[in-house]
Amino acid sequence: MIRAPRPVVRTENGLWAFERVLQRSGFRHVAGADEAGRGACAGPLVVAAVVLPEGRRGEVPGLADSKLLTERARERAYDEVLERALGVEVVVVPPQEVDRCGLHVMNVRAMRQAVGRLDPCPSYVLTDGFPIAGMPAPTLAVWKGDRVAACVAAASVVAKVTRDRIMVDLARQHPAYGFEVHKGYSTPEHQAAMAAHGPCPEHRFSYVNVRACVRQTGPMPTAPVRTSA
Repeated sequence: MIRAPRPVVRTENGLWAFERVLQRSGFRHVAGADEAGRGACAGPLVVAAVVLPEGRRGEVPGLADSKLLTERARERAYDEVLERALGVEVVVVPPQEVDRCGLHVMNVRAMRQAVGRLDPCPSYVLTDGFPIAGMPAPTLAVWKGDRVAACVAAASVVAKVTRDRIMVDLARQHPAYGFEVHKGYSTPEHQAAMAAHGPCPEHRFSYVNVRACVRQTGPMPTAPVRTSA
């Protein structure tokens, strides 16, 4: 991993503080990376990486951690990010790959892929929560990065909106589970649907709560048992 100089952040710059100090230090293209779907037991893991432009052009109206925004506000922020960003990349990891390789392994791999595909190539990378080795630029893990760094918040919004749209499409293919409502997370309604109908191919069969609902008469994938993230 390239060792990253740690920025000294001025909090009065708000969500854009990290980018401002890094850009003033010569790191022009600051990328943020984040994922959506870690805690879900159905549907894909989606990772996004975003490079926002410097200055006012990179200040996306209404941008915040995707989990703090309403669906309508996320959609507006998503459109603004796509319009303003210098680079956006998305990697979709199907549930079968999560089962085969493990959630964390695929999360790290997808983040490397998303950042590595960015054009322009980032000069510095901010990730949410935990460090990622093997990035093409100096990297810093930021605690609650999607709430304090604009590029990470932008990646959070892109990943969340992309994944939500995928789950709505999957709901049309598998209407018994209510994917359009809970987006694959383990709500009581989702658990009840799995208990009544058994899991579908879009579930993560390595998760204990999914395996518990596999019908005894149906085929059972041979993925290793992992606990839900």
